[in-house]
Amino acid sequence: MSTLTITLIQTEPKWEDKAANLRSLEEKILSIRENTELVVLPEMFSTGFSMRPEVLAESMDGPSLAWMRSVAARKRIILTGSLIIEEKGHYFNRLIWMLPNGEYGFYDKRHRFAYAGENEHYTAGHKRLVASVKGWKIMPLVCYDLRFPVWSRQTPAAGESEAPAAHSLAGAHTAPSAPAGQPRPASAPPPAPGPNAPAPPENPAAPNEPPLEYDVLLYVANWPERRSLAWKTLLQARAIENQSYVIGVNRIGNDGNNIYHSGDSMIVGPLGEILYHGMAREEIFTLTLRKETLTDVRQRFPFWRDADLFSIQP
Repeated sequence: MSTLTITLIQTEPKWEDKAANLRSLEEKILSIRENTELVVLPEMFSTGFSMRPEVLAESMDGPSLAWMRSVAARKRIILTGSLIIEEKGHYFNRLIWMLPNGEYGFYDKRHRFAYAGENEHYTAGHKRLVASVKGWKIMPLVCYDLRFPVWSRQTPAAGESEAPAAHSLAGAHTAPSAPAGQPRPASAPPPAPGPNAPAPPENPAAPNEPPLEYDVLLYVANWPERRSLAWKTLLQARAIENQSYVIGVNRIGNDGNNIYHSGDSMIVGPLGEILYHGMAREEIFTLTLRKETLTDVRQRFPFWRDADLFSIQP
């Protein structure tokens, strides 16, 4: 049965200091001794959660993306985390899914944290990303998205319901860059494949495997300690209601606004069991997930069959 080895890097970024943060993260990533396949960094890993995109934003050809490409290739890993991107006059809190061959996909944070003014500086995304790695389907989201269960809701028989649209990134080493786009209504016929169409998902579900949209729900975050109870509770809730592994990678320490973050990075199993809980310090943690555990839970407790069909307005 398939396994997936994931490494979480819980770090204390230096406020708005890209060079120092990339240098520190590179040292941490290259120090990983385990044979890992996916390395996860926190939200806005190169700057901290800053509301100054006009000063800090980069293009998709910028140095931070080049750094991700270089480190992923050197370590032969998939590398993910979010950073500040400018595109066509808009700023995005954009998660990058960088493959070791230099190809990438991305997800723009849907729910902007209005309490901190994020909605005044950043444009919301409208489309989810599902990446395929060794037959595992992984859906990455960003921080505040955790509070909105409909956006992350697992959908049975993906493609047959009116679930929110998603684009796929198939293959750990051969995925094309995933373009941004508006969600296509579920009732509309699929577009004809073009020369640059994504490859079909690898290793489709076996006959005895539930046809669910993803196996791992992944959140990268800058979640403050003062709301850590919500963070921990919601990560477990998302795992239970979606019958999936859930991973949350958070930062630690004070940011430039003197807001303290206690870490609490977590890996949660499909029954809500905590497999890893980070302390309030810098940590690098690696764990191997097992598909047979997930499949067993979904077969013994097929709650996914009773799920509601729904749609989300763009």
